[in-house]
Parts: sequence; C-alpha cells; structure tokens
Amino acid sequence: MTQPSPSGAPLPNKAQGTYKIPALRLLSEITSSLSSENNLEELLERFLGTLIKLAGADAGAVRVLTADGTKLRLVGALGLPPEVVERERYIKLECGVCGEAARSRQPFHYSADVHICSERASLEYFGHRCQHVVAVPLRYKGKLLGVYNLFMAHDQGVPEEVTLLFHSISEHLGMALENARLTRENLRITLMNERQMLAGEVHDSLAQTLAFMKMRLPLLRKAVEKGDQAKATKYLDDLSQAVDSSYSGLRGLISNFRNRMDSRGLLHALQELVDNYQERTGISLDFNNHTPDLNLNPDQEVQVFHIVQEALANIWKHSQARHAKVTMVLEDGEYVISIEDDGIGLPQHLDESGGQMHFGLNIMRERAHRLGGDIAVHARLEGGTRVALSFPAGRRELRV
Repeated sequence: MTQPSPSGAPLPNKAQGTYKIPALRLLSEITSSLSSENNLEELLERFLGTLIKLAGADAGAVRVLTADGTKLRLVGALGLPPEVVERERYIKLECGVCGEAARSRQPFHYSADVHICSERASLEYFGHRCQHVVAVPLRYKGKLLGVYNLFMAHDQGVPEEVTLLFHSISEHLGMALENARLTRENLRITLMNERQMLAGEVHDSLAQTLAFMKMRLPLLRKAVEKGDQAKATKYLDDLSQAVDSSYSGLRGLISNFRNRMDSRGLLHALQELVDNYQERTGISLDFNNHTPDLNLNPDQEVQVFHIVQEALANIWKHSQARHAKVTMVLEDGEYVISIEDDGIGLPQHLDESGGQMHFGLNIMRERAHRLGGDIAVHARLEGGTRVALSFPAGRRELRV
C-alpha cells in the first residue's frame, strides 16, 4: 500500500525505503565536502540540484544571510528564468515563505501562497509556472543563516523521508555557515593584529631613529650658525649614523615581513635562524635549549624571536666574532635566553654613541618590556659580549 505524504498526496515507490541509500550517500558527500571545500557558497550551489530532484521540484535557489542580518542574498539558482534571478538577488528576511521558514522551527516550510513573491518581483513566474514553494532553512543553534527555496509547478507534496533528510542537511550546512562566519571573524582579528604588529615594528625600527634625528637637527643648525666646527661635525656624524640606522632598520623590517616567523612556533623559527646564520654571516652559531617546556603564547614568541634576531644581527655587524651561541633555560620561574659571542666586546660609551647598536638595544629593551622582562648586556671575562633576556614564565598578557 502506498504511504501518504504529509500533504496528503501519495508518495512514489521510492518512499518505501529506497530513499535511504541515496540519503546516506548525500549526507556522506556533504560531510566530506565540508572538510575539503574552500568556497562554501559554491558548495551550497552544488547541492542545490540534488535537493531539487529529491523534492521533485522544477527549480530552486539557495540564499545566505547578509552581514547585517536583514536580507537573504542569492548565491545560486537552477531552473529559474533570468529575470527572476535578477529580481531575486536580495530579499528581505521576513518576506514570504522564507520569512515563515525563518520564524518556524520545522525542518522545512511548504507554502502554496506565492502571491507575495509575485507582488515583490512583479513577475508572472510566481502563480503561473510556480504554484508552490518549499523553504529548507539552514540554521545553527536556532539562528537562520541561509535557506534553500524549491519551486514547484504542481502540488506533489514532499515525501516524509525527504523531510527528514532536509532536517539533517539543515543541521550540517547550518553549522558550516556558522563556521565560515567564525573563520571570517578570525581572519579580521588576525588582520588587525598584523596591522598592530606592523605599527609596532615601524615604531621600533624607524620612529625612534627619526625622533633622534629631529632632536639633532636644531643642534646642528646652532653649531653651524655659531661656527662651532667640532660640534657641527659631531652632530653631522650622529645624523649620518641615524640615516644608516634607519635604512638598515627599513631593510630589516621588509625582510622580517617577507620572511615571517615559522608558523610551527618559536623553537622551529630559532632553529631555522641558526641553520642559516653561518652561511649568511660566516659566524658559527650554536643553539642550546634547556627548557623542559617553552609555554609561550604567539605574541610572546614573536617578541622573543625578534629580540634574538636583533642580537644576532648586532653580533654580525659590530662584534667581529667567529663564534656565537644562543642558550635557553628556565630558572626560578623565569625564562632566560642568552646570546653570546667571542668578539671584540662592547664599545665605550655605548648609551651615548647614538649608533645602530645603541638603537638596536633600545628596540630589544622595548620588546622585553612587553614581555614583562628585561635585557641585560655584559662584557664576558673571556672576551666578547653576553646579551640576556629574562622574563616571567607562564602565559600572561603582553604589556602595551
């Protein structure tokens, strides 16, 4: 005996159970596609034809909620006349059968009242070639995120097995839409963080040096006006060093952002830095990690990486060293990361020199401050220099 449909119309023989295998295949395909598909809107459009066939519809459309949550935007259509597609690109959320589906808690909404669609679009398609509309809402935790519209020329009903399948599809694709929304939000946050980081890098590498140059220019002007050749020469040398520092800092900034820190984390990034250091500089470099667990958040890892990078750059530029080493230890609740070399040692009056190394140390100290730590610079008894970064262990917010 043939089963009746929820609308009273008889179901085709497929309703006796042969829908189960195609349904399982469809759900399996949707599940596998969600894990591999990059463009969710293309995925929604791809399954539109399958839903049209399952419901016995003549045409269909799939829509997603706009960012402001007030409209539904058309992302795919099959079997609709071009003029309908053009008029239906955006519809109000509360409009017609779509609005009823949004307010309903059912897995689908079936409507024979298409006059609203006809009045809105001012098209003869609704009420003539389309007599009934099925709306399959795509929800996540009760919130409507999209909808499939299936347009029917005749009232043939929707088999019960298909309505159950629609419910599963609604859950799967609704969750996918929500995940896509969260992914976009995370990308926005990442972009903002990148912009803030870039601003910090520009400040560290250029702003301080330019501020120093701005202070030196009036002094140079006064020395020239007074004919004080000694002071004029000194201030001119300071400015020349500052220009060199700015140029070097800008090149380093561009290099850093072209070759960002290894996404696998700080230890991988440092190891890569060490592996390439001797080839680039001719200075041999050892890396010794004695920390049982380097428990840092991504922002902390970036600060540590750039401190070590700056210290190694100073060794290459100023130390005339043949060997250097980076050591990481955990002592009394603090991480201590030391960078040592066997070079010529610290220049006299380092803090007054105004040179590139002085600016590099200031940048490192600012980064250490953001970690809640400090930088110590010492001459080694056996010759050379030791730069030590120390900061509290444990996950904590960076200072700003």
